[in-house]
Amino acid sequence: MVTIKEFYKQNKRYIFASFFIPLLLMAFVYLTLGIFPGSSRSVLASDAFSQFSNFHASFRNVLLGKQSIFYSWNASLGLNYLSLISYYLGGFFTPLVLLFPNQWMPDALYFLTLLKIGSAGLAFWFYAKHTFKIQPWHQVTLAVCYALMSFITAHSELVMWLDAFVYLPLIIWGIDRLLQNKKPKLLFISYFMLFFSSFYMGFMIGIFSFLYFLSQLFSHWSKYKTRVIPYGITSLLAGGASMIIILPAILDLRTNGEELTAITSFKTAATSGFDFFIKNMIGVYDTTKYGSIPFIYIGLLPLAFATLYFVSNIPWKQKFFNACLFAILMASFYIVPLNLFWHGMHAPNMFLFRYAYLLSFLLLMLAGYGWEQFKPKDHGKMIAILLIWIAIFSVVYGFLPKEKYEYVTILSFVLTVVFLVVYTLIIGFYQSGRFTKKHFALFMVLFVSLEMTLNTNGMLRGILADWNYASRSLYTQPYKDIHTLIEQAKADNEAFYRLENLDPVSSNDSINYGYSGVGMFSSIRNRHSSSYLDQLGFRSRGTNLNIRYPNNTLLMDGFVGIKYNIAKQAIHKYGFEPLATSGDYLLYENKNALPLGFLADASIQDITQFENDNLSSQTNLMNGLSGQNETFYHFHPLTVIKTENTNMTQQGNHTKFTEQTSNVAKNVTWEVQVPAHSQAYLSLYPTNFAQLESSTATITVNGEQRKTQININGQYYDLGYYDTPTTVQVTASFYGTKEVSFQNPQVVTLDTQAYQRTIDSIKSKSVSLTTGKRSASGQVTTETSQQLITTIPYDKGWSATIDGKKVPITAFQDAFVSLTIPKGTHDIQLSYLPQGFLIGLTLFVLCMILFILFTRYYEKRMD
Repeated sequence: MVTIKEFYKQNKRYIFASFFIPLLLMAFVYLTLGIFPGSSRSVLASDAFSQFSNFHASFRNVLLGKQSIFYSWNASLGLNYLSLISYYLGGFFTPLVLLFPNQWMPDALYFLTLLKIGSAGLAFWFYAKHTFKIQPWHQVTLAVCYALMSFITAHSELVMWLDAFVYLPLIIWGIDRLLQNKKPKLLFISYFMLFFSSFYMGFMIGIFSFLYFLSQLFSHWSKYKTRVIPYGITSLLAGGASMIIILPAILDLRTNGEELTAITSFKTAATSGFDFFIKNMIGVYDTTKYGSIPFIYIGLLPLAFATLYFVSNIPWKQKFFNACLFAILMASFYIVPLNLFWHGMHAPNMFLFRYAYLLSFLLLMLAGYGWEQFKPKDHGKMIAILLIWIAIFSVVYGFLPKEKYEYVTILSFVLTVVFLVVYTLIIGFYQSGRFTKKHFALFMVLFVSLEMTLNTNGMLRGILADWNYASRSLYTQPYKDIHTLIEQAKADNEAFYRLENLDPVSSNDSINYGYSGVGMFSSIRNRHSSSYLDQLGFRSRGTNLNIRYPNNTLLMDGFVGIKYNIAKQAIHKYGFEPLATSGDYLLYENKNALPLGFLADASIQDITQFENDNLSSQTNLMNGLSGQNETFYHFHPLTVIKTENTNMTQQGNHTKFTEQTSNVAKNVTWEVQVPAHSQAYLSLYPTNFAQLESSTATITVNGEQRKTQININGQYYDLGYYDTPTTVQVTASFYGTKEVSFQNPQVVTLDTQAYQRTIDSIKSKSVSLTTGKRSASGQVTTETSQQLITTIPYDKGWSATIDGKKVPITAFQDAFVSLTIPKGTHDIQLSYLPQGFLIGLTLFVLCMILFILFTRYYEKRMD
């Protein structure tokens, strides 16, 4: 038996080649785009840029002991952090972020991306080495194709998916080892690492690997039928062990996830019969947004050898069942129910056909078996296959409906044909005896590497045009100034507080900088709290992937406890006083921020809240908490005094603004009388959010401007605080679409005197709670039974005790943690543990022990 040391010594050149060739080729393409550590661009596309950087920065804080692995106070008021880890941060590569400070997270993700791509190549080489009886350099060639397949490079900014590509070949190899050698360890370990790293991709690979097992089982029924039970036991125990992270995520998604997608059609949109051929040409990138077709390119040479597999002298059962697997995947691209099934019956939010890499892997696997059948004397079979593919691509390109496939360029077609011709010549020279086996292997590696480099270049340039690679400086440059002000706020406070940045790098800044805020963008979120906050004016529409802080009112600043604002320019908000400056940023303190909890009469549970009237919802909520009956908001008409490049059309209670000259901002200037003791807001509520696209509004008042994206940020654009009656002129500049329409714009003023009376009343009934990493505690004294209302998002993972005795938690407005407090003085303790974690931990320990016992029994029995 060969030892690990001997195996490494014999194969080190191939190990290094399969790891470093794809890594260096990917790095080279990045370099040509100006992406490298410390460069102007980040490895991440714009929409993923700060999100993933911030998530990884927060995970670094966990590893350093600054934050609990179970709960984060720094994600939209508070969030189940273990669930977020399970989708975005799971895996065994992620702890390497410890090598980088938070400010350098874009570079850390560059490093992780390249490392995972190199590791995918290495993993496939190990699979190929033990599976295909071909020359070692041919195994390296297939590994390069795998690591740089179009799906990986076109989705390379989604760094959390890349782990799955490392484990996929190991799982298939593990199934083969179990079937052929009766050894289940590799399969168990690979399954566990996959499921632990990503339950989402794990679901898809789990289904595919089960289908693969069935195809092998039925291809060799008499030989493999006794492996059904060992496979089932190994798979179930690996899945059970991974429940330590999957079960809490599933229960969280069950509570906060979206509904399953209804099946309303049979055929998927945008797909057609040309897709397989088009997406196997070099460098064809359409989009990873909506309307895309699957990314299945795996290289032209594997495509040819996969064809050889089906025309070679291989047992018909094997070809039949592999063809069935191919047909299932192909059909899934076109049939909506099958397509949804691979996505867990939930339609993806862009990045469609997320299982397409499975077809690429299948083709590459068949190519390996096809390569085994390739002989120097094959009577021209392989050359004929290559010529047939040249003809197919030529016919497809010639008859291609250009209006549908406008992204397919003549360059892609020419490169495809040229490389097929080159491979034909190389094979011809090899079969004629002009190339030795060594020369043949060398030319194959070189030209396949060149082909994959060109394709990778096409994919990354496609991302650049589609999403844009964000500027690294957007993340790193403001870091020091923002961090300085955050640290000052922390130093000034022992009690819990919240903070928001009016000029954030992204909506996930709080996760990076370690403060509690409102804003967040994440697929893992507390939909109930976000939905209620949307009712209260913090925009979080639809499925609540986004929730944003800007453009709401002082009343909500007070309610959610926003004690500090950071901004690049002076802000004029009642109760906010300047505190410090760092670089371009200012820190303001709000004297009217409420604490984490406050007492109210039990009748607070019955207050009326409105779906589409956030000001009335705010009013009823704050009056209910204070026990008063204040009128906070007043409405004032606007007078148009000037327009530029704008046609205004009144449509009932809506106003439409249409540009006169395209791609020039639409400017409207209004005048309004603001009464004394008022905080003023311009109210802009869009008529049709689908019309907005990426439209922006720049509001100018008193010579100061603030720009926001209309469909993401809230409705109320701050016009400042006025202690005396004032005539105010405000200019709104709309840009990004030909027209925008709003409910008739008006100015809303908040009576700050009524506001102050209300805040003071609620403060008198406030409860000071001391927070831990995943807990909150305090002492309460009340003369009558009261309801403790907190702004801690409700989650079934919370438990509570009063004077050491467990008590039930209720959900205030289905959104926040609430407790009934009996008369007297009491000690309150809230603690958080993700629902299902203890069961998952038990399953982890139990399944690990059972698998050890199973392997000892099974391998001993097999001996």
